[in-house]
Amino acid sequence: MITNKRHAVYPGTFDPITNGHHDLIRRAAGIFDHVIVAIAANPNKAPMFTLDARIDMARRVLTDVPNVEVSGYAGLTVDFAQQRGVGVVIRGLRAVSDFEFEFQLANMSRHLTRDVETVFLTPQEQFTFISSTLIREIATLGGNVGEFVHPLVAEELKKRAATPVIRPAGT
Repeated sequence: MITNKRHAVYPGTFDPITNGHHDLIRRAAGIFDHVIVAIAANPNKAPMFTLDARIDMARRVLTDVPNVEVSGYAGLTVDFAQQRGVGVVIRGLRAVSDFEFEFQLANMSRHLTRDVETVFLTPQEQFTFISSTLIREIATLGGNVGEFVHPLVAEELKKRAATPVIRPAGT
């Protein structure tokens, strides 16, 4: 399979997309000709938002970045990249603690296919502490997430927090 090293995939759950994600995507779009923000279905993580909602939010947030496409996917990221003819997977590193997992993931990906390279990007300093998990928790507990996410994401989080999901015990 021919892979394009000028095209990249930035995979993640994006539950929800944060200003840190937006920063990395904008910068990746300045490096690569085309960036696919690949939103993983990943039902094992029990996301707050449906895949369709996460795709919709990301598309709306990223309208200012012309060479970015948003797509949902299920399965292995390297398989998605190969199916799309993309030769680079972008991974974000917020802190040294992220490195070990991301290093293992990059090596496993390389083992699965040598056609796809992994490139690490670090966020600007003001975004290093932002994670979707923390954003969801703050929003669920009624906190203000306005400085960490796009206004439309903050509004979606506010709506979602107003209608909590009740899960059976043990899930």
